[in-house]
Amino acid sequence: MMFIAPTKLSRLCLALTALTLAISGALPGAIGAARAEMSDWAVNEGGRMRLVVLPADEHGKRAGALQIEPAPGWITYWREPGDAGIPPSITLAPDTGYTLTEVAYPVPKLIDSGDLRDIGYDGPVTLPLTLSGPADGRPSSGELKASVFIGLCRNICIPFQAEFQLSLTLSETADAAEAELVAAARQSLPEPPSADFAVQSHALSADGKELSLTVTVPEATRPDEAEIFVTGPSGHVFFKERERRLEGNALSVVLPISGLPRKYDIHGKSWGVLVKAGGRAMETTLAFD
Repeated sequence: MMFIAPTKLSRLCLALTALTLAISGALPGAIGAARAEMSDWAVNEGGRMRLVVLPADEHGKRAGALQIEPAPGWITYWREPGDAGIPPSITLAPDTGYTLTEVAYPVPKLIDSGDLRDIGYDGPVTLPLTLSGPADGRPSSGELKASVFIGLCRNICIPFQAEFQLSLTLSETADAAEAELVAAARQSLPEPPSADFAVQSHALSADGKELSLTVTVPEATRPDEAEIFVTGPSGHVFFKERERRLEGNALSVVLPISGLPRKYDIHGKSWGVLVKAGGRAMETTLAFD
């Protein structure tokens, strides 16, 4: 049997076809059965996912998590998927009275897929969530309804959509296993900047085609070890470097910038940056005056 690696175009075309099926409910396992605080698994060919929501705090906020487990050989995606792919999307029904105020992402990896380079996860991953709602912590409808859409890829991408319903009451108590799951997901997030791991400087060239970064990296970082992902406007991620130099603990790189919206004005904007080095990961923002 001869295998032909998919091109970026073919992968996107297959993804769009599967998206139509997912929205129409044709993909198997697209409905998560209801259970208080933790849904059952929704399953399809590429893996499974479920939603966890903890009891509300005194301000009506709820911590939660989206568990995603790709099947062996499959991958799922970071918030910016790289050369191709589908980032996670979580939408809460308006009648619940809740809003999704945070979706956080554990440290991803760069995954080579033939001529494409993806950013994501090739194993189980749990995305921490924060929900804000009524002061009493109870949805106005008595149920929390969420629509979740992710991408799962192997040789092709299969968009996976599931509808979850969780019954939330005033008498909830935190389940130890669920609380530990959410806490562990938080521990897997990149660290904030610190004295030995932070961005020293950043600048976009006058023509907007190059971004220069200098980062203080942890001791014993090898010159070829560090990975840098810069996220610009939604749908744009930059990780291919033109230059790299490590002097002591100062790593300097130049990243080509392309594909920005026409007449994009960088002034007043903030981009994100994730740096992996020395067995650690740090995430922060780049502000442009």
